[in-house]
Amino acid sequence: MDTLFTSAIAKRSKLLNDKDTSALRLFDGLGDGLDDVFLETFADRWIISTRDKTLPQGVEKFLNASKKTVYWKRLDRQQKEDPTHLYGPSQDEPFIASESGVNYQISFQAGYSQGIFLDQRDNRKRVRDATKPGDTVLNTFAYTGAFSVCAALAGATTTTLDLSQPYLDWAKLNMQANALDPSEHYFCKGDTFHWLKRFSKQGRKFNGIILDPPTFSRDDKGKVFRVEAHYDQLISLAVACTAPGGWILASTNCRKLSSQDFNLLVKRGLASYQSITELDMPAEYPGESYLKSLWISL
Repeated sequence: MDTLFTSAIAKRSKLLNDKDTSALRLFDGLGDGLDDVFLETFADRWIISTRDKTLPQGVEKFLNASKKTVYWKRLDRQQKEDPTHLYGPSQDEPFIASESGVNYQISFQAGYSQGIFLDQRDNRKRVRDATKPGDTVLNTFAYTGAFSVCAALAGATTTTLDLSQPYLDWAKLNMQANALDPSEHYFCKGDTFHWLKRFSKQGRKFNGIILDPPTFSRDDKGKVFRVEAHYDQLISLAVACTAPGGWILASTNCRKLSSQDFNLLVKRGLASYQSITELDMPAEYPGESYLKSLWISL
């Protein structure tokens, strides 16, 4: 068991030696030789995630011997609990981890997710690289605003949109962690569909829009969103709010959808042919290619 983990970690040595990145996946399930077991590091604090309710034999010994702060997260869709402290000093307060030179606040006491989805690392860099000073960028379903931070660092005025006020507040903290002034950006609480329709009526256009919705959600009025049923509508609304020459990053981790079906959904939502580029997951995810991402140039 030790060999599996040490080998997987060694394969990521280039990233681990990158002084600008301290948050990444170290072990990716079957892609690294052990199904349904995932290991991530956040500024040298580890989270081991499993789909089983017990850790595989031999894993605990490796984790204990690491001398790291280690937490355990059970990937249970019904029970969204905080990770459980296993080994090393407990991490009871939020802390900062970095990715490609960008700082993010991480919390092991914030429920099922710790503040950043590491599988979107390359996409965040793409957004930063594609954004020019003076651009306007809309980040929908924004969670803690990681994409907004990247666009703002490139010189954009960002609009961060989410149903949760605590996540919008967290996004402002992420701005501050990168010496950005949240008062120079916009934060909107509410349903993405509602806001896109509102922006369209106002004639408000953005140079870039990020669409990374949860697979399933329900707004405060009870309206249900399912990626496989409604993503084409989402694309159509986003196109109406995108400036000529702008771009849309369309992404989903819906496992029910194949890449081909996701592409068809996106194309159905486009009013006319646009340039579409399929994006790969980061190299440290050799297992299941569950994250599907498309870059749409209008």
